[in-house]
Amino acid sequence: MNSYSTSALRAIAAAFLYGVVGVLPACADTALSQGARPSPVSAQSPMKAAAPRKVNGSGIEVQFRIDGTPRIGAALTVSLGFEGVVPQAGASVRFAVDAGLMLAESYKPSSALPEGVSVPTMTVQVVPTAEGLSYLHVFTTQRGVTSVSSIPVQVGTPAAAKPRSDLQSTPDGDKIRAMPVR
Repeated sequence: MNSYSTSALRAIAAAFLYGVVGVLPACADTALSQGARPSPVSAQSPMKAAAPRKVNGSGIEVQFRIDGTPRIGAALTVSLGFEGVVPQAGASVRFAVDAGLMLAESYKPSSALPEGVSVPTMTVQVVPTAEGLSYLHVFTTQRGVTSVSSIPVQVGTPAAAKPRSDLQSTPDGDKIRAMPVR
């Protein structure tokens, strides 16, 4: 085979793969809109840790999952899991939000976390009031020590990243960043 036919074959294979990848989500959306329901396992993504547990913190790791798509004025459910709750340690949780979110008054006072459950869970309803990135702040207290974990809620498209000014061009047109070696 000559180099032209190999390049053409690679281009055709790449185009085919991009086409398949682009069609699969469209097929999935069509199946859901025709009355099919997603399985409970695929409907809920696993929870993510908001931040690693700190040595000098409350000892509670907050995990979260945002259920749904954040939209201005529409209630959004944030599912929370609390790992590391110790029985008889007086574990409690309190919530606060940034200016771009609204939180019901019932969530603002501190409430006790249940004891005897391996990973206590709860849901919190927030209402986005503006586009952009806002945070739901989760304050956990245990043994008199308080920690905070901030959960990001992105409404709309994120702001474009600023171009890096420390990139240099090579004679071939590649971009590189020089870093000192220690």
